[in-house]
Amino acid sequence: MKSGQSRGSGRFGAGAPPVAVPMAVMLTIGLWGLDRGGMWGDESVTFQVAQRTVPQIWRLLHDVDAVHGLYYLFMHAVLTVHPGEVVLRLPSVCAATATAGLVAALGVRLAGPRVGLGAGVLYAITPMAGHYAQEGRSYALVAAGVAGATLMLVRAVGEGGVRAWWPYGTVVGLTCVLHELAVPVLGAHAVTLALLRVPRRVWSGWGRAAGAVALLVLPLVWVSQGQAGQVAWLVPPGWDRVGRLARNFSPGPAGPVFWGALLLMAVGLRERRTAAVALPLLLVPPGILMTVSQVRPLYHDRYVLYALAGASLLVAAGAGRVARELGRVRFDGRRMRVGARPVRALLGVTGVLALTVTFLTQLPVHRQDRSATHRPDNLAVVSALAVRQMRPGDPVLFVPSVGRLAALAYPKGFQRVRDIALRESAPRSGTLWGLEATPGELRRRLASVDRVWVVAERSALDPRRSPPDPVERTKLAVLAQEFTVREEYVHEERVRDDVLLRLYVRRPPGDTPTGDEPPGEPSGLRSPGVSAGAPALGAPAPAPSAQDPPFVARHPA
Repeated sequence: MKSGQSRGSGRFGAGAPPVAVPMAVMLTIGLWGLDRGGMWGDESVTFQVAQRTVPQIWRLLHDVDAVHGLYYLFMHAVLTVHPGEVVLRLPSVCAATATAGLVAALGVRLAGPRVGLGAGVLYAITPMAGHYAQEGRSYALVAAGVAGATLMLVRAVGEGGVRAWWPYGTVVGLTCVLHELAVPVLGAHAVTLALLRVPRRVWSGWGRAAGAVALLVLPLVWVSQGQAGQVAWLVPPGWDRVGRLARNFSPGPAGPVFWGALLLMAVGLRERRTAAVALPLLLVPPGILMTVSQVRPLYHDRYVLYALAGASLLVAAGAGRVARELGRVRFDGRRMRVGARPVRALLGVTGVLALTVTFLTQLPVHRQDRSATHRPDNLAVVSALAVRQMRPGDPVLFVPSVGRLAALAYPKGFQRVRDIALRESAPRSGTLWGLEATPGELRRRLASVDRVWVVAERSALDPRRSPPDPVERTKLAVLAQEFTVREEYVHEERVRDDVLLRLYVRRPPGDTPTGDEPPGEPSGLRSPGVSAGAPALGAPAPAPSAQDPPFVARHPA
């Protein structure tokens, strides 16, 4: 590794720009449009769980979300400063900023300052990095931990001392406790050591560090296995998911930018030192999770966000090799010298222009991603609709119960109404969205009211649906048999699964469903959408037209 160190120890590499510039770019992109005007389902879980007391959080982790336990405790301290949406996302922004700097530092150490600068900026401008930099979840923090651990691995190999493995083991351990699906990075690092052909003493130091990490993470893995139902919505990934991940890892998901990035990655494989670090990081974690997921689905793109660093390093290494080859071109029998000032200036300007054009081509994607409508759902909109339409004391029913996240994240819209199915609140019950009444008790409660508001996904009210939960089946059965729809307020965006608010009123005596149309479904409305499968209230959609109201009222004939 010493030759790699010397390559990055020149005059330019000794300064801050190769690391500082990518961090500044990532920070700017991360802060741009950070306040989207609404949280989506997973963010709302972070928001409401982190505001519980530490004993309440600890109780929750015994039954659900143990994999996010450390993150919730960390966010508990963060939201103590100020419980708001921007503060919720700031740790992810800071983590993404740190990751861009760490990727740049890796590039500097492996291949020199120009490659480091390019790798860091490429990471920062990739839409996938910007997406999770603005998400109130742990994925950006995990990416920072993996990037830091990889840098420490390279340093430990170069230094060769026993003490160098303690920082590496500590960072990897904390990262894997932050999210246990970061464990495959150990496999990537093992492949890196094999490709570098390190001596036995290096394997010994790394093995002890990896063993300590395994012992630390084992209890978390054991507990989380009992909570596997939380990811029951995942499916075995096919080749389509491989193609999707490749596009997510590129600075541009299609067109010349995508194919140019793939070409540069192929060229970058010839940079053996960089490829030995970047290629395993890029391929091994997704490969492990996709393989395991053929038997037990665990894979999602966000779980391997940290592998994006490998793609950025390979692309930058390929670009650096192309630049060096161009410097060997002869003109009039004379070879250009890469060290010559005019050539360095030309290559630098070309690199800046290439990165700028790459970012500009993806600017519409970045803009779209900063709209709340481009997340799976917007719970703030649901709450605002409830404020406008519900009267004090009105009963409200969430179908399914996960829809209660809107009330937990934005209680203002629901503070005047009565949650008719709720038996015990989420914090007191140690659950994510509370305990509901038994089917018999729920029937008695609904029998005492003549009108009830229902907050639901459209597909959740599909009468052909038979949910496994008896309480959810009871909700659908009572609504279909005893109530009819009087009003409906639906988000006007064309989403996969509209979030709607319906007012149900009791049927007059003797009025029963005719069977001509699905019970409880007002005529003239669109057919149920297709559920995304994840526990969310909606799905991504384009922004609404400025001429149209965000919601329209629909009344059955």
